[in-house]
Amino acid sequence: MNTRRLIVLTIAASLLAPLAGCVTNAATGRRQFNSLSRAEEIQLGTEAAPQLAAEYGGPMGNASLQAYVRRVGMSMVPGVEGDYASLPWEFTLLDSDVINAFALPGGKVFITRGLAEKLDDEAELAGVLGHEIGHVTAEHADKRITSQMIVAGIAIGVSVATQDEDSEFLRVGVPALVGVGGQGFLLKFGRDEELQADGLGMRYMSRAGYDPSGQLDVMRVLAAASQGPRQPEWASTHPHPESRIKAIQQKLNNRYKDVHGERYQNRYHNEFLSRITH
Repeated sequence: MNTRRLIVLTIAASLLAPLAGCVTNAATGRRQFNSLSRAEEIQLGTEAAPQLAAEYGGPMGNASLQAYVRRVGMSMVPGVEGDYASLPWEFTLLDSDVINAFALPGGKVFITRGLAEKLDDEAELAGVLGHEIGHVTAEHADKRITSQMIVAGIAIGVSVATQDEDSEFLRVGVPALVGVGGQGFLLKFGRDEELQADGLGMRYMSRAGYDPSGQLDVMRVLAAASQGPRQPEWASTHPHPESRIKAIQQKLNNRYKDVHGERYQNRYHNEFLSRITH
């Protein structure tokens, strides 16, 4: 190894050492390295949210629809593990006919009108929002940001170590999270992460009193949408739903065999779907 490469690797290690701490994730039970503090997660989500939301038409202006989504999302927050319940959770309905949902570090969760209109009851909405809550509590985006910060941190350490730490953290972290053109490339999770978020979503929705089979019906909605002539945007950020349907069905047959909850179909149609205007 040449001297220059050794110096670069040493700088990278020195930057990461104070940031990374191996802890057990309260939601997943797995050991993981945390390079972001809770305050940094919240700060990143807050900074990235406006740009990503704008790519999907921004929040819908109907206050009652926003309140409905917020109520369903917040009903699951008391069921999350550890200190995640103390995050400043926000649940936002975006004014776009694109079929998608995503979450940012720090507890900001979004669902598009296009996806919400495809759902048939409140349990399915809880399934979507619970899944996104699971991405936050499992810190999936955090792990991807860490990988980006490893690379970017070398440049920071070499060239701008004397500048303001917070501004450099945001300068690197927010673009890494948002991606080119607001497409959120760090929010494109792999199969294992999606399956894990599905399982956590079922846990949170059932704890809130919803029928966990709503998660299965969400996957069926997404599977049906993927059969159309135009590939929905969620398909570019989520693996194909067939394997997820199988895994969810297995959980329903075993862990949730005797768990029954509410679907609230009439309420969803009367208080939500009927009030959506294009």
